[in-house]
Amino acid sequence: METKEVKFAGAVANGFLMLFVNLAVLVLSIVGIVYAIIHLESSGGETGGLLLGGSILLLIANIIMWCGLMELEPNEARVITWFGKYAGTFSQAGYYWINPFYGTKKLSLRARNLDVEPIKVNDKVGNPVMIGLVLVWKLKDTYRALFEVDTQTMATSTIGTDVKSIMNALEKFVRVQSDAALRQVAGQYAYDDEDGSAGELTLRSGSEDINRLLEQKLDDRLALAGIEVIEARINYLAYAPEIAAVMLRRQQASAIITAREKIVDGAVSMVKMALDKLSNENVVELDDEKKATMVSNLLVVLCSDDSAQPVVNAGT
Repeated sequence: METKEVKFAGAVANGFLMLFVNLAVLVLSIVGIVYAIIHLESSGGETGGLLLGGSILLLIANIIMWCGLMELEPNEARVITWFGKYAGTFSQAGYYWINPFYGTKKLSLRARNLDVEPIKVNDKVGNPVMIGLVLVWKLKDTYRALFEVDTQTMATSTIGTDVKSIMNALEKFVRVQSDAALRQVAGQYAYDDEDGSAGELTLRSGSEDINRLLEQKLDDRLALAGIEVIEARINYLAYAPEIAAVMLRRQQASAIITAREKIVDGAVSMVKMALDKLSNENVVELDDEKKATMVSNLLVVLCSDDSAQPVVNAGT
């Protein structure tokens, strides 16, 4: 989205120079007032009155000039307005003075971290899952952040130039949009392969692809407020408590079946190897009935969960 932010082109003076000038004007105005009062008490006259009036006006102007001083740290910006009209954004770190009749609001351009608490969402097949994300974001367009999102009413207090209130209001906007984007993305995919079609992207197995899609959705939503998404990543994923126990038993059953398949494959290979070795090395001659018995016994020993208790045949 095209930026609407422009650089402030008005007059900007060195803050330390203007600090010295303001102090000099302040001293001059106070000296003028004191001298005018002494002159009026001693001789009166129009000269003393004019001097007093001029000194008071100079003091008032000096007080107004003090309001033009501003300080900016790295990765901070001042949005400057002229009686309601956007005049530009000033973001050069340092100590400066501008026309005190300009309105300014400070914004932070630093990266901010948001940990979204897990929310309950229905996945593609309708299973309720708990999903949360961590988001790293920062301001990119100060114009959009202040003038295209209603940060004034979202804040808990009057904003003015309070950077904390403005950023908290923007964080509230980011939190709401993150919740919506997370629900949208989670609803497009099943929790795992057992819930969806084989080979289909799932929340559990396609974390990198899901994170990229989530980041894109958030970028689209937050561009309205001039916010750039640096990173968005799902940091919590689990079945909702009401079905977690059932799904755990299903996963355990699936794991047991997979393990049994490997055990049986291995046992059959071992039995075949034993029969082939006995036959090739002429250790013993076995008919079909004895082979069947031996296969049965070996499979029981190899596939049993408990240790087999052998029965030793001492002869007939």
